[in-house]
Amino acid sequence: MTTAADRLLRRLEWQVLRRLDGQLQGSYRTVFRGTGIDFADVREYTPEDDVRHIDWNVTARLDEPFVRQYTEDRELTAWLVLDLSASMRVAGAESSKDGTLAELAVSLARLLTYGGNRVGAILYDNAKQLVLPPRAGRPHVLRIAHEIGKASGGTPEKGATDLGAMLRLAASTARRRGLVFVVSDFIGEGWEPELTRLTFRHEVVAIRVVDPVELDLPDLGLVVVEDAETGEQILVDTGDPQFRLRLRAEVDAREAGVAAAMRRSGVRAHVVTTDEDPLEALVAMVRDAKRRRR
Repeated sequence: MTTAADRLLRRLEWQVLRRLDGQLQGSYRTVFRGTGIDFADVREYTPEDDVRHIDWNVTARLDEPFVRQYTEDRELTAWLVLDLSASMRVAGAESSKDGTLAELAVSLARLLTYGGNRVGAILYDNAKQLVLPPRAGRPHVLRIAHEIGKASGGTPEKGATDLGAMLRLAASTARRRGLVFVVSDFIGEGWEPELTRLTFRHEVVAIRVVDPVELDLPDLGLVVVEDAETGEQILVDTGDPQFRLRLRAEVDAREAGVAAAMRRSGVRAHVVTTDEDPLEALVAMVRDAKRRRR
């Protein structure tokens, strides 16, 4: 019997593998990857180098800054850190945020395992967390798809999402240096320090999943708006010009704050809206990563 997870994986394989096969692999682990984990040599520091790679012992002995160099393998251990909290379960006009998350996560997992890499997953909401250890192969991707579908079908716990706890769980679980994709709407507070700490050991790619309504609320007249995480409801007049001005200012401030936090954390951030094709967004991410490498 064909399951929903199997149907999703078959569809994504047909659409994604033919388009992106060969773009995530190459002479390096992946186009997202900047350094390997095996020490090779040291060389003199240049202004373009990452200061985190400075070898302080050699620098102290020679009185000049030197950086470590690493060999880069084809094999990669990647982690998918997936936010399945209440705010990610909201369904918009085109698609739900957790539906977009599922397609992105399964596509990334299949692309990476297709090249022989291992992928693990952390499924998180406040009430329960599931850790799937890194493995390779299609059956493992099928399990990830199945667990995402099962978790999305449950009832999330009410309350503000503790994204800091989610990122701490990722840091304590993914001990070996690798590549971490964090897929979330990043609605919440206190996550920036934990995201910064995660970048000390891993290369981190943040994918924000956003419903267009969160950016530009349409004029629907009097409506009841509910906070997905707390359950709080308020009656608002979406046609009131003053309300729309205040809302626009708050949205702009929030977006600028999130973007600034991502930059301070040193994280490569992408925004995917639920009204766009997740696979087209993934293609754009790969192309952007390749441009950055060049």
